[in-house]
Parts: sequence; C-alpha cells; structure tokens
Amino acid sequence: MFSKCRFCATRLYRSAVLKGATRNNTRIAFSRILDGKIDSNTQEFDANLQHNKRIEKTYLDVLKVAHAGGGEKAVERHVKRNKKLLAKDRIKLLLDDDSDFLELSPLCGMRMEYGDVPRGGIIAGIGKVHGKHCMILANEATVKGGTLYPIAVKKQLRSQAIAEQNRLPCIYLVDSGGAFLPLQAEIFPDQHHGGRVFYNMAIMGAKGIPQIAVVCGSCTAGGAYIPTMSDQTVIVQKIGHIFLGGPPLVHAATGEVVTTEELGGAELHSSVSGCTDYFAHTEEEGLEYGRDIVASLNIPDRLGHSSYEEPQFSPEELPGLVPSDLSKSLDITKILARIVDGSRFHEFKAKFGCSLKTGFSHIHGHLVGIVANDGPLSEQEAAKGAHFVRMCDERKIPLIFFQDTGSGDFSSETNIDEAGGSALKCQSRLLTAVAVVSVPKITVIMRQSYGAENYMMAGRAMDPNFLFVWPTVSIGIQNEEYLLNNTITQLPAADLTKEQEASVKEKVLSKMSALYSSSRLWDDGIILPQNSRKVLGQCLDIVSGPLPPSSEATEPMFRM
Repeated sequence: MFSKCRFCATRLYRSAVLKGATRNNTRIAFSRILDGKIDSNTQEFDANLQHNKRIEKTYLDVLKVAHAGGGEKAVERHVKRNKKLLAKDRIKLLLDDDSDFLELSPLCGMRMEYGDVPRGGIIAGIGKVHGKHCMILANEATVKGGTLYPIAVKKQLRSQAIAEQNRLPCIYLVDSGGAFLPLQAEIFPDQHHGGRVFYNMAIMGAKGIPQIAVVCGSCTAGGAYIPTMSDQTVIVQKIGHIFLGGPPLVHAATGEVVTTEELGGAELHSSVSGCTDYFAHTEEEGLEYGRDIVASLNIPDRLGHSSYEEPQFSPEELPGLVPSDLSKSLDITKILARIVDGSRFHEFKAKFGCSLKTGFSHIHGHLVGIVANDGPLSEQEAAKGAHFVRMCDERKIPLIFFQDTGSGDFSSETNIDEAGGSALKCQSRLLTAVAVVSVPKITVIMRQSYGAENYMMAGRAMDPNFLFVWPTVSIGIQNEEYLLNNTITQLPAADLTKEQEASVKEKVLSKMSALYSSSRLWDDGIILPQNSRKVLGQCLDIVSGPLPPSSEATEPMFRM
C-alpha cells in the first residue's frame, strides 16, 4: 500500500518539521507516501490505455462539435451580419485569465431526443474577475437562433444552484430570443422550469450574492426579467434590447410601428426607463463595465495555495490504470497516488472495510478527506464511511468522493444478516451522514456507479457541490449485465437475431454511458482522468473561503 521507504520518509519528514523546512514552500503535511509504482510496459496496461484512449477520442470528437456552436453559417451570421462577439469571446474579455475558466457541462444538450443543442445553448462556468470567482452564464446565440430549449433551462438552474451553494456572484451575458415555443410545456409551467431562474435570482439577491447582467443582444419575453432583476445591469448600444414583446407583437396588438431601438434599446433603458445602469457603446466597453462592477463588490479573496507538492507519480498514467474489463477491480491506491499532493495519504482504518479507502490528504494545498471505493459497500465499509464522514464534518474538512462500486453483484453474500438487516442499517447511517454534512462535497465517478452505492458515495441525489465523471463510467440502477438480461427477457418470446440483440445491447449501454449522463446534466461535466487533479484543485479553490453570509441582507435589491 505504502512505499517501502516509509521509515526513511518518516525520519526525513520529522527532521524537516523540526528544522521548519518546507518543500516547494509548503510544509509537508503527511509522512506516508502511497505506493504508486506500476509497470507501464505490461500488456494489460497497454490494453487498458488503448481502450481508454478510444473512449477519450469519442468524447473529444463530440466536444469539438459542441464547441462549434450552431455551425459555420450561424457563426458567420452572428459575427458578420449581426456584428456581435461570440459567447466564448465575451467570456475571454470578461475574465482575468480564460485558461483558468472551469466550464461546466460542455456536452450538455448533445444527442437529445429533439436533436443536438450544443452546450445546451448556454456556456456556463466559473472564472476569476479581478481575482474573484464568479459564475458566468453566457447565452450561445448561434445555437437554435438563440432560443432556449428545456435543457438550457435545466443548465441555468444547475449553474445557479452551484452559485448559491458556493456563494458566487453571477454574471449573465444575455443574448437570447426567449423560449423555444414548440417545447413550451417543458419550459414554462412547472416548479423547476423557466420561472425558477427568476426565483433563484431573488433568493440569491436576498442572501447578498451579487447578480450582474450585461445585455449583449435580445432580452425578450421572460428573459427581460434577468437584467431588470439584477443588482446592476449594463446594456450595449444598438445590439442590446430589452422588451416583453417585440415590434411584431406591438404592431399586432396596437397597429403601431416601432423599431427595436425605440421599443427597448440602450438609450431608452439607460435614460428613460432606468432599467439599466450603464450605457456601453461597444461590447468591449460593456464587458469592461462588468469587470468594474465586480471590482466594486467589496468581497474578500478566496483561499488559495500558490505552492504545493506535485504527485510523485505521473497523472498521465491514469488512463492505463482503468481496467477495460468491468469485472476487474480498479486499484484505488495507484489512482490516488497520481492525484494527491506528494502522493501523501494519512489512511483511516486501513484494515477494516477494505473496499472503501478513507483518509486525509492535500490537493493543491487544500486539506481534504478522501472517501474512495473500488468495490461494493458492505456492512464494514458503510460503518467505516459513516464514521469518517462525520469526523470530517466535525473538523470542517471538505470531502472528495471517488466512485467505483464494482459490478453491483451481491450474490457472493452468504451470510443472511450481512446481506440483509445488518448491512442495511450501516448503509443507512452512511447515507444519512453523506446527506447531512455541512462541509463541501466533490464527487468523481471513475468507472461503475450502480444502485444505492451511487447515493452512499455522494451521487447527484446527495447534492454534492460538484460532480464529475470520467469518460469510462457506467451508471445505472443495476450493472450492465443485469439490465441487459432483464431488458431482453421483457421482449416478446421470439428468439432475437444477433443483429437485434446487438441493437438492444447498444441501446441499453448507451443510456448508461458518460455521454448520456453528461448530455442530460446528471453531472457537471466529463473530465479526463489525467485532468482530475487540476479540476479538483480548481473546485477546492472555489469552495474554500466563500463569500460570507450577510447578517443584514434579508431582502433583494429593488431597482428604481
């Protein structure tokens, strides 16, 4: 489990502490180093690597399509005819450094029942503006004519939930044609449909979480409430418009002929209605106003660490450590050795409940509690997990969950008490502990995530601050084999041909894949194994030292 030079490492660590020495300007936190040694020249490693590289290529190909937005013609029309910046360019101008932008759910909306909606029609993510982490929501106007599909509403709501949970200022870069009316029944009436966006804005405003809007295009119908409910709003001359109903509706209702500028342009809302606070001549100026607004918020910097130990083993080897055969176990020790600072890990209950690894480590300098499984959670694992999770909550230590539940086959349980009530009681305790903790939770699903163990390991239902998946995941209420066999037995009794059986298998497995999960916002994005450490470091920077709750903010900002 740990390096054979543990004794020497411990002596060196104690000596360094006594002398007040640091490594990379950061005091060594834990003495024990995970044994991450592997032989990358084996046939098994190479087979795993090639298998996972193929899956990675599929993911990157779909990501490329998503990044293309509405396609070449739509992009050309947006830039040349409408004289507007692309959403990605607006974000780049707004942020201090766009390379540090954590985009959320970039594959949202791909391969939906109603077709591809690249990025869900909205680019959402977290970046720094004047050193402050902000949630950015930018309408992608090249997609579907800028109209909002049901998946766009879901993405907006998830982004707002992250902003509220982590107390992040929200910046809305608005350029939308409103709801896609043929699907209005899936967008408008229910509790978690479009109106919830405005509810969330009001609630966050009342909690002292700033809401800022930059109107870079149309703000039509319900979308008009985003700039008018924000604390501060910028509007761009000639291209920014805010109205409940456009010129065609006005003409139909009254017979009056008006232009978009006369009805809801920048001049009107800046000098007459007062719906906006800043008049910008260009988009570039409008985004500068947005940056200046953030600079005036008077919020503290979040805790970050400029220096920390890199892992002693290369994260680039991670794809070769994920078995292509789902029946083979994943070695969580080798995985963690390539993610945590210095490959150092202070393990808790190492000999008890061995398919669940718990312990303390650092990621990008942040102290974290790690809960990682490479198999099912029986009675011992569940009891151990509940103990550790509660301990981290008491110590105010963020929790990182790494999920691989194994095959989900419990047929190996021979003891009735173990398979029944005894295990159930311990699993219920773990579920409760994970649900009620007050510290941040971040989840990475590495491979298999089945049944209740998805919940016990902080799946989406347990409301983690962030949840990411590797491209290799399989997610379902049962394992692939069980679901496939069950699906086939439900079909008519006639024997299936090989082609029909292959079609059924493809349909079942596709709905358990990372792409299916991410396109429907069951997660916050697919991340490559080798990028996990960077993403976790970004998330820990975001959740640490959040904007403090205001004891005085009991109602939202009411505009004049």
